[in-house]
Amino acid sequence: MTTQHVDDHTHDQPLSETALRSVAIEALLAAKGVITADAVRRQVDLMDARTPADGARVVARAWTDAAFKARLLADPRAALAEMGLELPAETPHLAVVENTADIHHLVVCTLCSCYPRMLLGRPPDWYKSLAYRARAVRDPRGVMAEFGAAPPAGAAVRVLDSTADLRYLVLPRRPEGAAGMTEDELARLVSRDSMIGVTDALTPEPAAAGD
Repeated sequence: MTTQHVDDHTHDQPLSETALRSVAIEALLAAKGVITADAVRRQVDLMDARTPADGARVVARAWTDAAFKARLLADPRAALAEMGLELPAETPHLAVVENTADIHHLVVCTLCSCYPRMLLGRPPDWYKSLAYRARAVRDPRGVMAEFGAAPPAGAAVRVLDSTADLRYLVLPRRPEGAAGMTEDELARLVSRDSMIGVTDALTPEPAAAGD
């Protein structure tokens, strides 16, 4: 029971129960003609090519283009297509939520590790951990504090549970001191964690004297 897309270095290591189950399901679907090995490889390669830089470009565009932000919040799939980020038809629905001075969104997957890989790449280990999944719901402010962030005073915190059918991308608040920056410069202020909601966007470095 093997697949073409399993990395060579894993052949000498025992697969986890989850990995074995995935391989078995893939083999069954291939045997029934539902999928092909090439189709699986293409999807794996597509996911591996995704990084948080893709999501950061989207956030930077939303910060500088109010009309684009409105389209992104209303119809993320169509707005992303404008930037050349086509989401395959079979990908889960994506919702984009905006952090403001009045509300802060924090994303978690309480059951497993559902995550917007199409924009952020692979989820970090802590996002998949039982500790985060439990504490994000019970004590979201405490979790954010451990990441060195806190929502504005008086802001409500809304915890969003990502699922197999619905993924979330957080649009963090544009930081102070970022006026006049280009999209590329702004994108460098957008971290993966800020698009999950555990932190805020980075604050621009103050200009050196004489610049």
